[in-house]
Amino acid sequence: MTTSSTLEPGWSTPQWRDDALAWVGDALAGPGLRVTGPVEPRVRPWSLVWRVPTDAGPVWFKANNRGTRHEAGLLAALARLTPGAVLRPVAVDVDRGWSLLPDGGPSLRDVLAGKKDLTYWERVLPEYAAVQVALAPYAAELLDLGVPDHRTEVMPGRLAELLEDRESMLVGAANGPTPEAYDRLRAYRPEFAEVCRRLAEVEVPATIQHDDLHDGNIFVADDGYLFFDWGDASIAHPFGTLLVTLRSVAYAFELEPGDPALVRLRDAYLEAWTDRYDRATLRAAADLAMTVAKVSRALSWQRALLTSDPARAEYAEAVPGWLGELFTSNPV
Repeated sequence: MTTSSTLEPGWSTPQWRDDALAWVGDALAGPGLRVTGPVEPRVRPWSLVWRVPTDAGPVWFKANNRGTRHEAGLLAALARLTPGAVLRPVAVDVDRGWSLLPDGGPSLRDVLAGKKDLTYWERVLPEYAAVQVALAPYAAELLDLGVPDHRTEVMPGRLAELLEDRESMLVGAANGPTPEAYDRLRAYRPEFAEVCRRLAEVEVPATIQHDDLHDGNIFVADDGYLFFDWGDASIAHPFGTLLVTLRSVAYAFELEPGDPALVRLRDAYLEAWTDRYDRATLRAAADLAMTVAKVSRALSWQRALLTSDPARAEYAEAVPGWLGELFTSNPV
């Protein structure tokens, strides 16, 4: 297994910065743009983002670490397969995990600031569901691009593998699970396999699953919404999306689990599949998928933290933390 110590991205070296700036300049030259000032960086263990000023407004450069490098190729594929649902990249370098994107304007979080208006989400979720339905026939193609495989049938094995990764699980660490909590997770494996089996019985095709769809990762455009920040995405059961989305809505709108507003949003999302399944079946599948998505979230964090950046320690407990959520209720 590759260890985190071998995955230093090198973003702090002058040579890397020079190479990246040259790549950005070359990419902008194609559409006739030029950089007009210094870049403004934001660095996280999983990615580096630059706001790059140009003579036509800002553009955004992103470099992913090796655990999330698939995002660059995925962005290009999404722009080709679902135009109008994502930003069209100015350029991507799949091998290096680099992408250059135009500015997307205000996010849904910006638009909702100070508002308690759920009608935005009632429109967003059907649009996002339509993207998932449209991409289901291309799941194999996206897997070939390196998008992680979180399909229902592989998830019991993925959980077992993750539990054996004692470094990621923080076994024995002060911020890790207690021995009793770790043993409880190991004992849960047969029950989790049964959850996956029951979910697979509802034959909803695997497709892209954003896995971090909240109001900060959606742009509000004049004619709809644009979905971005796909570094956590996987090919998985689509309904797993609801875990993060409904939790984030509940937090922002101060809603308790099971609130009728959350039920309404779940049902608005599921409407895209009502031509094939009755609503009761879809609601039951959504509950199972949100449980499976808790393991998906832990795996996403495991990949995101494949770096020797010391800042990874600030986020490391997210891996066992999300697995601990297996013993809590879903938002709906």
